[in-house]
Order: sequence, then C-alpha cells, then structure tokens
Amino acid sequence: MSKGNPPGLDLERLRAHLDRERPGLVAGPLGAELVEGGRSNLTYAVGDGVRRWVVRRPPLGHVLATAHDMRREHRVISALRTTDVPVPETVLLCEDEDVIGSPFYVMEFAEGTPYRTAEQLAAIGPDRTRTVVLGLADTLVRLHAVDPHEVGLADFGRPDGFLERQLRRWGKQLEASRNRDLPGIDALHQALGLALPHSPAPTVVHGDYRLDNVLVGADDTVTAVLDWEMSTLGDPLTDLGLLVMYSEQQDVPGSPLTTTRGAPGHPEPAEIVERYAAGSGRDVTALPWYTAFAYFKLAVILEGIHYRYTLGQTVGAGFDRIGQLVPLFIDNGLTTLQEG
Repeated sequence: MSKGNPPGLDLERLRAHLDRERPGLVAGPLGAELVEGGRSNLTYAVGDGVRRWVVRRPPLGHVLATAHDMRREHRVISALRTTDVPVPETVLLCEDEDVIGSPFYVMEFAEGTPYRTAEQLAAIGPDRTRTVVLGLADTLVRLHAVDPHEVGLADFGRPDGFLERQLRRWGKQLEASRNRDLPGIDALHQALGLALPHSPAPTVVHGDYRLDNVLVGADDTVTAVLDWEMSTLGDPLTDLGLLVMYSEQQDVPGSPLTTTRGAPGHPEPAEIVERYAAGSGRDVTALPWYTAFAYFKLAVILEGIHYRYTLGQTVGAGFDRIGQLVPLFIDNGLTTLQEG
C-alpha cells in the first residue's frame, strides 16, 4: 500500500479521526490504495501494517447531498451483520464532511477473491466454478430470508408500488440520455409496463447482485457481499432477474463488459433459478419479466455511458464500443419477455 494520499482520501485526517473515535484501533502510519469495482462510490483498502480496513466514500466531485448514501450503506451492512448473510463488520460512520471532504464509513477488510471474468473462474476448474456460482444463489436465498423488522430495517424502503416506481425511474433515466434512435427500447419499456407481475412479500434487495460484487473464500463459499449502494426494501425477484441476466451473457468481441458465462462448469441460468426457487420456496414463474427488466435497466445504463462518451465526458479505453452493445440488450429484453 502507498503511504501517499490516494485521490479523495487524506490519510492523516482519517488517522486523526479514527484515533478520536476508536482509540487504539490504528497501530501505525496508514497506507492506502484505491480498489477497483463498485458502481459509483469509491472504495479504498487502508492498513497500518498490522490490520486492514476498507473506506467507502462518494465519488469525487459529487455535488449532491451524499450523507444519506453513506448512512444507508453503513446501516444495511450493520443490520445484516447479525444474520447469516456474509457482510464485513462495520467500524464507524462519519457524516462530517470536514474530515476528508465527504461523508464516509469504515469497515473491516474481508478476505476473499472477486471473480470478474471467465478466465479467472477457468483457473479454478469446472467443479469449483460450479460450487462458486451456485453458492451465489444460496447466498441470495439467505439475504431474502432476512426479516427486515427483526434487524431494524422495516423503514429501509417503500415496497408498495416498487416495480412501478422502478420502471418509471429507469424510463426517466433513458429520457435523460436519449440522443439517438434506439429501435425497440420504447416497445420494451411499454411491454414491461403492461405486464407488471404481482410482487411477492418484500425483502431486503441488494440491487446489483452478481458474482463480481461478492468475495469468495478459499473454500469456495461467499465470504462477503459488497456494494450495497442500491439496496432497499422491494421485490426480491429483481435481484434474481439481474443475476440471471448476467449469467446469460456471452462475451461480445471488443466489449469492455466482462462475463463469467463461458467458464467451464458454470451452471446454466435455469439451474441457478431452480437452486434459488428450491431454497427460497418462492414462485419464479414470472421471472422472464424480471430478467427482461434487468436487460432494460442495463440498456439504459449503457446508453447513459454512451451519451457521456459522445459528450467527451468519459475517461479510459473501451467507451467507444459501449454504444454498439445497447441494441443487443434491447433485443434480449424483448425476446425474453416474449418467450416468457
């Protein structure tokens, strides 16, 4: 770890705050490095040469009120720590922006490997790959079995009308980044609205549940579920639909998006669904709708990235190819909905 300050984190001010709030926690000078992954909030691994922690803060230049975001992540992780859902132990929440320039929270460093590509899974072999991916479904079952009232999360979201609001929200996101003709996307949005399923009882929903948002231990079990910034109370099948959508994806040549689908031993999406259904006891017959909705959401997200690319607001390689992927997700969404 570097002893210098990574972007967005003043280690001296962080150390002073930790010494005030948790005396004796830190044993020596802090070093840090920015960790890849996460949807938008920044993640740092921080250590004193003896112990390691993780610091999460909003993205740089964020001008909206962000204390709620940090409080929300810290709250759900802290609540789930009392359950059998694997999450890191939280250390503290700081909403004073004077410390490092934004609200942040600190949690214990969780050991484990994030599997982000088929090549990474291929290296552990087909049997272990199968265990890892099916373990992802088992962990989702455990998350959705948590009673929000029992862990103090009864007011964590508004589950009534959840799917309607989600569909409306992502429709607005689409309009905010629409600068070209996208055949089929309006038809997909409309078809989803006309076929809204009846939601099961609400649960804690992760919001971005996929393999590269968990850590896997040496025994191939999930050691920690990470990146809770989109969590809420809502329809649990939205998590499953998103997981199935990611599990269906094949590698697209030249795409900056990675997928684990091609790894030998990777279970078929139908087996993942069956595993979840057996473990949860939920009716999954409406899952094609949820999977189609996941395709729609990702199409909107990718179109937003493409839009920012056309405005010269993205940095890095691969953004020039994002726009080509959007029609694929639209077509997959329409096909999934029609076949369901």
